[in-house]
Amino acid sequence: MQQTATSAITFTSEGLTLEGVLHQPGSASGLFPAAVVCHPHPLYGGDMNNNVVAAVCQALVEAGIAALRFNFRGVGRSEGKYAGGLGERADAAAALAYLRQLPGVDEGKVGIIGYSFGANVALAAADERLAAVTAISLPSFGQALPDLTIRCPTLLVSGDRDEFSPTDSLPALAAAIGPHCQTAIISGADHFWWSYEMELAETVTQFFRRYVIG
Repeated sequence: MQQTATSAITFTSEGLTLEGVLHQPGSASGLFPAAVVCHPHPLYGGDMNNNVVAAVCQALVEAGIAALRFNFRGVGRSEGKYAGGLGERADAAAALAYLRQLPGVDEGKVGIIGYSFGANVALAAADERLAAVTAISLPSFGQALPDLTIRCPTLLVSGDRDEFSPTDSLPALAAAIGPHCQTAIISGADHFWWSYEMELAETVTQFFRRYVIG
C-alpha cells in the first residue's frame, strides 16, 4: 500500500464556496491521473462522507489515482442550497476544473464517478475532455437522459439487489451511451452497498486502472 496525502480544500461554483477533501498519492512522481467523486442525494442525507464515496476514494488513491470528493451546494459547509440537479451539475463541473489545474494532476487523465443521485450528476457533467466515467447505482429516473454525449469509456455498475437501480434497465442505457459503455453487476449488493464497499471500490478502480492509467 503506497503512502497517500489527504487535505481539506475549497473551490467555487457559480459564486458559491464548496468544501471538499483531496486524496493524493503521496509517493507519486511526475503527473498522476485523478477523479472527481460525486455523493448521493443531498435531501436524503447524502454527503462526501458517504460509505461508498469514501471507499471508492480510498481505493483510487491507493492505486495511484488522486480523488476529489466534495459536498454539493447546501451540504455540510458548502454554501448555497439544493438546486434540483442543475446546480449540482455545475458543482461537478467546477470540481473537475479545480482538479485539472492542480499541480501534479495530468489533466488528460481525469475522470468522474458518481453514486446514486451523484451518478446522474456525473453523467450530465461529463465533458469531451474526460478519460473515463463511472455511474454507481444510477437511479431508474436516470433513464430519462437520452441525449448523453459521453465519448470516453463509461462504466455503469449496480448490485443485483438494488431496488432503486434495476439492473435489467442498464443494458438499454449502456446501448444509448454507445459501444464504449459497459456494465458490471455485483451479486448480493443493494443500493446502499453495506458490506460490499470493498468489492465495489475494486471494480471501479480496476476500470480506472485500465482506461485512465492505461
